[in-house]
Amino acid sequence: MDIINYLKILITVILFSLFNSCDSGINLFTKQDDVQLGKEVNDEIISNPAEYPIFKGDPSIKTYIDQRIFSHILASPKVESKNIYPYQIEIIDQPDVLNAFALPGGYIYIYTGLLKYLNSEAALAGVLGHEIAHAELRHATQRLTAYYGVSILLSLILGENPSQLAEIAANLFVGLAFLANSRADENQADEASFNYLRDTRYYPGGVKFFFEQLRDDGLVSSNSGSIEIFLSTHPDPIDRISNTNSRLSGAGITMQDYKSTGEGIFKDEYHSNIKSKF
Repeated sequence: MDIINYLKILITVILFSLFNSCDSGINLFTKQDDVQLGKEVNDEIISNPAEYPIFKGDPSIKTYIDQRIFSHILASPKVESKNIYPYQIEIIDQPDVLNAFALPGGYIYIYTGLLKYLNSEAALAGVLGHEIAHAELRHATQRLTAYYGVSILLSLILGENPSQLAEIAANLFVGLAFLANSRADENQADEASFNYLRDTRYYPGGVKFFFEQLRDDGLVSSNSGSIEIFLSTHPDPIDRISNTNSRLSGAGITMQDYKSTGEGIFKDEYHSNIKSKF
């Protein structure tokens, strides 16, 4: 048996062992793969304006979000892959959709419907921190690892099929619902967002504000219009409020909600620089 075939068998045995002995955390993609995969899916999104219309309105909205909020969160030392991932945000112009999502490698999208619905910078910071966390924790490529399994990813690792990543990207674009996160993933991303925001000017509990607003507006259980897509990819909003409140209590941080106007909320700034410009 030649050395190449021997190595293939050895790697296969190791990978099968990993899959059979551990039910989470396995990721056969590199962070560089995350970047390439995200870029290819991002290119597909940008080139499909009928399905993903990019916001062409007041450019100061995106600039403000990017420079004041997004970049501020990325400055947290807890965002460890910011020198690897080309973090960027894009706004999708669908005013009836309350959603946001992240691709591998730090490509993050916010819908205009969500921006118009939120009422503070802290709320938006919580959402952005959550999506950054999905990229940092590499949830999407963990699920891709589990979905495609050993045989396909082995050829990717060994360089036998250089077009494989492009094929995976194409499949991911067609089925972006694959980005739907598990309860554990969502809780982990909420916790990371909470920790990122503790390093910023923003109230760390901002990650729960959206869900509190949905709850009070009677939208949490809705299956129509604006909230349908969000609930399909972001489960358990009520549990997430409770979990965030527990983190706030455990950290000794004053409890505030989406109606609050206290320190770190920035409602007036949000209205002046974002919400009033649509």
